Amino acid sequence: MPHAIRVHEVGDVAVLQSEEVEVPPPGVGEVTLRQTAIGLNFIDVYHRTGLYPQPLPFTPGQEGAGVVTALGEGVTTLRLGQRVAYAGVPGAYAQVRNAKAERLVVLPDEIDDVTAASVMLKGMTAEALLNRCRPVGPGDTVLIHAAAGGVGLLATQWARHLGAKVIGAVGREEKASLAAPHCDHVIVLSEGPWVDQVKALTGGRGVQVVYDSVGRDTFLHSLDALAPRGTLVSFGQSSGKPAPFDIVSIGGLRSLFVTRPSLFAYISTRAELEHSAQALFAVIRSGAVKVTPPRTFALRDVREAHLALETRQTTGSVVLLP
Repeated sequence: MPHAIRVHEVGDVAVLQSEEVEVPPPGVGEVTLRQTAIGLNFIDVYHRTGLYPQPLPFTPGQEGAGVVTALGEGVTTLRLGQRVAYAGVPGAYAQVRNAKAERLVVLPDEIDDVTAASVMLKGMTAEALLNRCRPVGPGDTVLIHAAAGGVGLLATQWARHLGAKVIGAVGREEKASLAAPHCDHVIVLSEGPWVDQVKALTGGRGVQVVYDSVGRDTFLHSLDALAPRGTLVSFGQSSGKPAPFDIVSIGGLRSLFVTRPSLFAYISTRAELEHSAQALFAVIRSGAVKVTPPRTFALRDVREAHLALETRQTTGSVVLLP
């Protein structure tokens, strides 16, 4: 029987258990997938630790790619043998799984399965952030935190493609060289008062938008780095949840905006999912966004993979191979 990773209680990486599972025939509107690659994301850590509670027991993972091996009743949009990918479909850490056909997108020939599993969630996150959450374009200067991370490496390239000037922020010097080719400037947060650096790079004004996936360690400073009427897009919390803040005193006279988006609110309909995925595929195929080959782990080594992600030993994307 195929194996899947199961979590019966929340906690550290030891709660990730590999178990044999029985996969039933696909239900109405479902297909069965033989998975070929599975994306690892920080939201998986949040689910495992209970920060974002899930019904127990559960199979972690939101992103993957695979081949359709069986069709449920009523499925007419897919066929056997097609390569598909998804993001935002819980239960990815498995060799074989069922999924709703309407949440799967067909992969173009130019994008292989491992690449797809490494970019679906992160790439559609970048698309939603840059095109729809707070659209950017010529005349904008943006600050993107974790610029050497999975979303960061995609978002920095995409933002420049849209015409924005990009300041990439990284936590340590060794990550600066990874982000530098895709940014106009790179700042290292551990090297002193980084808001001063942002202000110096923008003539004292600040940036129009900050995309912040770090959370507690950067949130208030990101607000300080904004220009008047600037927007802080807080879409992650790798350092922990931001502390409560007084919106009246923080905004002051600068009329700041703060938003907390979730990708899943931007791909909730089939039309939105297709729009986002096709936009992602288009910038990859055009060469405007180049995908760094992900770091890979065997699915059986999922504990090691989670630990590497949590302790910030990774750059770019991480993919589990079933």
